[in-house]
Amino acid sequence: MFSNSNKDNRDEAEQREQYEYARERILQKKGLLSHLIYFIVGSIILVIINLVLGIGKETTFIGYHWFVWAIVLWGFLFLTHVFNVLVKNRFMGKEWENRQLEKLKALQEKRISELDEKAEKEVIQELEAEKKTLDSEEEI
Repeated sequence: MFSNSNKDNRDEAEQREQYEYARERILQKKGLLSHLIYFIVGSIILVIINLVLGIGKETTFIGYHWFVWAIVLWGFLFLTHVFNVLVKNRFMGKEWENRQLEKLKALQEKRISELDEKAEKEVIQELEAEKKTLDSEEEI
């Protein structure tokens, strides 16, 4: 009776976690799409400002108009955003976090068991030392 309830609770918690993860991924992809739209519209506006309106037309850097460098920089930032959302999260997503958590928990459990063994040995040594002192006092 209780095991079914616990299993249902675990399943429900797992489903809730999966839902939250999916919701987070959707928001990340939505942000990426918004960034793409801003990049395209912003690039067009920069080109219009420079070429059509003539603002900063004479300003160049290494032989290219200033708006080209602004678009290249913005494009680099956009590609970084793409990498973070589509590539990095695939390798370092929820599953990766769970594996790292399990590794850390296993290391902690190992360390705790080592400390327990060490503490037991120390207690045994202290008891043996007390027993020896009691035996030596009885002989006297």
